[in-house]
Amino acid sequence: GYKQANVVILHKSLADDFEKFCHANEGPLPLLYRSKPGDWKCPSLSSDSDIRTDCLQYKIYEYGACTGSLKSLKEYSEQLKNMVTFYLGCSFSFEKAVQNAGIPVRNVEQKCNVSMYKTAVPCYSVSTFCCNLVVTMRPIPESKLEAAVLATSELKEAHGAPIHMGDPGLLGIQDLSKPDYGDPVHLHPGDIPVFWACGVTGVEAVINCRAPLAFTHSPGCMFITDLKNDNVTFRSSKEVPQVHCISQDPLHYSIVSAEAAQKIKTLETLIGIDPGDRGIIHLCRQDELLKACLSISHAQSVLITTGFPTHFTYEPPEENDGPPGALAIAAILQALEKEVAIVTDQRAMNLNKKIVEEAVQLGILKRPVPLLSYQSKSANSALMFLCENGNPGRPRFDHLIAIERAGMAADGNYYNARKVNIKHLVDPIDELFLAAQTLPGVTTTGVGDGGNELGMGKVKDAVKQHIKNGDVIACDVEADFTIVAGVSNWGGYAIACALYILSTCEVHDRYLRKAVGFPQLSKKMVWLSALPSVTKEEKLLKILVHHGVRSGKTASLEMEVDGLPFYNTHSFMIENL
Repeated sequence: GYKQANVVILHKSLADDFEKFCHANEGPLPLLYRSKPGDWKCPSLSSDSDIRTDCLQYKIYEYGACTGSLKSLKEYSEQLKNMVTFYLGCSFSFEKAVQNAGIPVRNVEQKCNVSMYKTAVPCYSVSTFCCNLVVTMRPIPESKLEAAVLATSELKEAHGAPIHMGDPGLLGIQDLSKPDYGDPVHLHPGDIPVFWACGVTGVEAVINCRAPLAFTHSPGCMFITDLKNDNVTFRSSKEVPQVHCISQDPLHYSIVSAEAAQKIKTLETLIGIDPGDRGIIHLCRQDELLKACLSISHAQSVLITTGFPTHFTYEPPEENDGPPGALAIAAILQALEKEVAIVTDQRAMNLNKKIVEEAVQLGILKRPVPLLSYQSKSANSALMFLCENGNPGRPRFDHLIAIERAGMAADGNYYNARKVNIKHLVDPIDELFLAAQTLPGVTTTGVGDGGNELGMGKVKDAVKQHIKNGDVIACDVEADFTIVAGVSNWGGYAIACALYILSTCEVHDRYLRKAVGFPQLSKKMVWLSALPSVTKEEKLLKILVHHGVRSGKTASLEMEVDGLPFYNTHSFMIENL
């Protein structure tokens, strides 16, 4: 129930830089107190302390090497007169709050130290202080994950919310049974490894700065303050975190605030309007937009595909639903500094090249998006395309998005809504989505409005039952996440808006950057300028018309929805999103 502290003692000449390093990495290094040179007390934390004797054990470091353990620092009193002590928050401080929430603390149950691991996550460097993040791991029953996040997220001085939940390999940790510090803690069946930032990060920083002389506590032998951990109450949904599973292989959970999640749910409801009265309400799956966008938010490199050649007797045969939504997604991904590419049919490469070039000229895209084509030449063509040298351990993309892309039916053909087979116009990009199902760490999203689009295999039974001609046209290829919209472009716009919401969510931003470095909210205006708008949509539709691309929903354009002409509804939808 008492606040505990990690301890780092450095020469006074290094103190200012180390304090900056702490402020730049507040997750692992929440600064509770900084002493003056030679001051062995910390009055704001303890009434009668002496840092020379108040830890059970200390480590001594000389030029980056640990040269021994000590029970007391009194023999170094002369050197300590020119040294500054930093007291840093510790995760042991939140264990009582976790227990009070009805969550087992396995290291306490097993009467051992907590497990601590070096990760592959770099901290924000300041001067000579640079190192990778160190984390603690506590096994948490899956049903208690959200409770564990709630119990710790507001305890900022004890590292706050977890920075990762799921597969340790995603942090660069190879073997949970071999911690770098502390003891192995055994998982019970149904437990998920949950990782918090750890103050032992300060020890790694001391090692890497190679100071002539430095001291730290021995990991697990904390300085115990006189301060109690007070219970925390949340003030608004902006601060209440939610936990969502975004991948099974590797197992990965993400965090978002309740406020941001609710906004994204509202987007999902908005795009579910059915202007063609096709019965898409039966295809909708709750929270697919949220989970898809959480997954995309964690991705570094995204591959987008679009193109539905429904006008098979015209040249070009493409419809104008799909490309605008695809470019809206590409624009926000560029603004978020992710790698993005588009894969399309070989016969449509020149058309798409012109569309992308003009989109850049008109400011819809920040820069050109690389255009790729895919042909199936052998059994491992998809693997060779998706991975470096076909190595499943080195995928080029970690998320694939199909938006209004013709999808393969159960009989191996591709159909438009009128049951016309258009297979001769469609390259087998479905194979990339099928291959992605076998690649750990690669997730997929399908966006559609009729059930015959790539990725809609997840809802094919509903398509066959409720959509006209569904028994023939239903796409058989599944995506991990299926976003259903009245018009597929709307789904693309909703993805762009949802990614903006996640990027401006402080709870999600902290989790994404693993609580190291600084919040990214300073880039908010750049992200905002990348969002779709009515003006951008009008410019893009003019580009498509100029290149002979027709509407795939001619009848819908003449309809009224809620008393408004459909085109006005389209503009109204963008404004609402």
